Amino acid sequence: MRSKHFLRAEQAALDWDTPGLLAGVDEAGRGPLAGPVVAAAVILDPRQPIAGLADSKKLTARRRERLYDEIRAKALCCAVAEASVEEIDRLNILQATLLAMQRAVAGLRLPPAKVLIDGNRLPQLAVRAEPVVGGDARVPAISAASILAKVQRDRWCAEVDAAWPQYGFAAHKGYGTAAHLAALRAHGACPWHRRSFAPVAAAIARAGCEA
Repeated sequence: MRSKHFLRAEQAALDWDTPGLLAGVDEAGRGPLAGPVVAAAVILDPRQPIAGLADSKKLTARRRERLYDEIRAKALCCAVAEASVEEIDRLNILQATLLAMQRAVAGLRLPPAKVLIDGNRLPQLAVRAEPVVGGDARVPAISAASILAKVQRDRWCAEVDAAWPQYGFAAHKGYGTAAHLAALRAHGACPWHRRSFAPVAAAIARAGCEA
């Protein structure tokens, strides 16, 4: 059954363009074993160009932080939204990601005429939307969105690391590194872990067997 959160990309593609404001959308946090998935939407101001926009994964943490502040200051508008761990476990990570994207676009102060979204899936939106594979490296507004989403999620990881230091969130950002998997084996899952992800489910099952 088709989810209400997305349309297949080929069904949404149109052969005409739409005048008006253009928003770029990207996400951070699909792959990690813990924490929310974060999406951002950005409408850049052509009168205030931002130098150095690129795929957030290609930038240093310091550069991302500087660009984060510049994007916030110079963009016409931007919004960051999340889908929670509970929503990820209930809906699955794809649907939760699309839901976070929906929320980010809905949070824009100015309504875009067109939305370009990194990847090959589209959330259900009230405006025209197109997917752009590799868009975070090709479309400045998507690059800006990728930076906002990445910085926001990395800040979340740093905050959670302070409360749950045994897992090392500040270092691995929730990804399934060897150190993270070892911490899961040693300590079990914390409330921020995604129960629907196999390594977390295995750690919970192991803890139940050992109890």
